[in-house]
Amino acid sequence: MNANTQVLHELGQSLWIDNISRETLQDGSLAKLIAEYSVTGLTSNPSIFEKAMGQGEAYDEAIADLARSTSGGRGIEDLFFALAVDDLQHAADLFKPVHEATQGVDGWVSLEVSPLLVHDTAGTIEAAATLHSQAARKNLFIKIPGTPDGIPAIEQAIYQGIPINVTLLFSCEHYLAAAQAYLRGIERRLDEGKSPVVESVASLFISRWDAGVKDRVSPQLQNRLGIAIAMRSYKAYRELLASERWQKLAAAGAHPQRLLWASTGTKDPKVPESLYVEALAAPDTVNTMPEKTLKAFASDGRVGAPMPVDGGDAEAVLDAFRREGVDIDALAAKLQVDGGDAFAKSWKTLLAGLADKVSQLTTSSSR
Repeated sequence: MNANTQVLHELGQSLWIDNISRETLQDGSLAKLIAEYSVTGLTSNPSIFEKAMGQGEAYDEAIADLARSTSGGRGIEDLFFALAVDDLQHAADLFKPVHEATQGVDGWVSLEVSPLLVHDTAGTIEAAATLHSQAARKNLFIKIPGTPDGIPAIEQAIYQGIPINVTLLFSCEHYLAAAQAYLRGIERRLDEGKSPVVESVASLFISRWDAGVKDRVSPQLQNRLGIAIAMRSYKAYRELLASERWQKLAAAGAHPQRLLWASTGTKDPKVPESLYVEALAAPDTVNTMPEKTLKAFASDGRVGAPMPVDGGDAEAVLDAFRREGVDIDALAAKLQVDGGDAFAKSWKTLLAGLADKVSQLTTSSSR
């Protein structure tokens, strides 16, 4: 077990890998990360699957088999979900021992609803239920964006007992909206005598903040905005867990919706790859990261004191950005919209690539 990753594990932070492909499942790479780097979960998104399925031949046989077996009856989107669910079921099985050992708190994998549903609350609720049933794994999160139209879908999905990874959160306000939706869903379950145990994480994106202002602020503020946003959000998270409202739910048996740090690979080549991993060390949180970032931290990372529960100097740092003309609220809204657009673009590219693959494979097999 790597000493650096073990430090975070002992601190109470879960390390998840932000990547999946059929190759990593088949060649033992994911199993090695679990065994050697304290990795206890996995996240995926449309961009990750676009890269995984668009490169190499690992999916060709499965694509051809699915296309032949459901000729004329399966759309390209359904074909993608069949492939993705198969991958994630195998990954979920690798994490099952962790899931069971932590009584459902850890050992999760994640599958996102179609990004094209970002403004469709009813469609998102239906898709979440369908994918949850299709996946048939207790440790598989359905990812729903924490957008204005996603928030009511999150509440309803939690109420229905569907574990949810809330994605595309960028600010403390975004996080709190997702947390409130989670609380309402659990409270509705308790009101009806249902189990309050429905797991969830709230994924706050970090590095995109710094990428969004890199050409707009002075050098001393470079690569500090994402961490400040995280510190402010962590304070709100700890305050929520200490609140009377949450304590009542916890006493009834509910588990916290853990705060998850996402987009924690650095985008600035001038700073250490493990910058955000080191800065975001905090109990009762998750950090999901690219393999490159994980291994950089494992090799050279250093963890000091955990994040302060009072927010530390976050507000002072944010005020410094405001003085340089950065509108924090406007940028948060833009980053969420841009993030949704990027996932939708990857989604369309992914489906177009799968359609081309189906055409090529079915044509060659019919010759």
